[in-house]
Amino acid sequence: MGEQISDGGRKTAKAAKTAAAGGSASAKKAAPARKTPARKTPAKKATAQKATAQKATAKKPAAKKTAPARGPAAKQASARKAAPAKSSAALKKAPAPRKQVVAPKKATASVPAAPAKTVAAHPQGESRTALVRRARRVNRELAEVYPYAHPELDFENPFQLVVATVLSAQTTDLRVNQTTPALFAKYPTPEDLAAADPEEVEEILRPTGFFRAKTKSVIGLSKALVEQFGGEVPGRLEDLVKLPGVGRKTAFVVLGNAFGRPGITVDTHFQRLVRRWKWTDETDPDKIEAAVGALFPKSDWTDLSHHVIWHGRRICHARKPACGACPIAPLCPAYGEGETDPEKAEKLLKYEKAGRPGQRLRPPQAYLDAGGRAAPPLGAG
Repeated sequence: MGEQISDGGRKTAKAAKTAAAGGSASAKKAAPARKTPARKTPAKKATAQKATAQKATAKKPAAKKTAPARGPAAKQASARKAAPAKSSAALKKAPAPRKQVVAPKKATASVPAAPAKTVAAHPQGESRTALVRRARRVNRELAEVYPYAHPELDFENPFQLVVATVLSAQTTDLRVNQTTPALFAKYPTPEDLAAADPEEVEEILRPTGFFRAKTKSVIGLSKALVEQFGGEVPGRLEDLVKLPGVGRKTAFVVLGNAFGRPGITVDTHFQRLVRRWKWTDETDPDKIEAAVGALFPKSDWTDLSHHVIWHGRRICHARKPACGACPIAPLCPAYGEGETDPEKAEKLLKYEKAGRPGQRLRPPQAYLDAGGRAAPPLGAG
């Protein structure tokens, strides 16, 4: 009985152990079921991380594409990895210099707009229309300054004018005017001068300089007038330029002032001034004549020549222009090449502008009425 009880107790203990084991086993089986959600959560996180990684990799190509455009430092990748903050800062600062470059361009484009085209500036890029208007305005201003402008050689007929113009080369009109009275008193006609003794003519023309060459020219043109034109000065350009010592400049002086036919006289004063005023950059007299003539109507050519030459002799001198006393200073691109102080510039004026005699011994009455004074004869002090 006792053994059965003991066996029963053992069985009961074993059953309890198995029950406990079963309970623990069930508990163990239940534990994984509880841990399963914990294991599934990291998997979701991993998938989320993969998704974010894929999004990041999708964004990276765009960054790689923009990186080469902003900087050529492909070889310095390690430097960019070491200091990414500096590169981003540099990229942020990049627009600043671009704005600074654009601002000065707008400023420089707007600053010279008004003054550059009107006052004392080199008219580079000046349109053809603007050049024509400026040139014609200069001529109108000079016409008001010199309403009495005239040829500054004394003459009574076309023959005297053509001879005086030939003699005016390499000397002043004043010196010619002081010399021709004796010449024309002794040789009043082409026939007389054609038959003259060269030595006697040379002695008369000595004060004008280059008297031997000038003697040959005036005697030669006198002979040509007698032999080819019946002793009369022709009124056509193509005929005048055939005479010895007569070029286009001399021919236009004769045509414009003896025959009333328009022409441009391109002497040294005219050449100097039209280049200073940027009417043309040509240096050849024939090309200057064509370039300037295209800016004005033909009817203005003769008076234009007088205005420019007079201004060159009285105010706009070769070596020291009187800029401070110039009436067309606001229109002159070369303003400032000479004296700009008004008081000092006034001392540089010549002839009637300075209250002194002009170049003609017998000037027109209009010149005398305007306050001009006749020049003294040769040897009169």
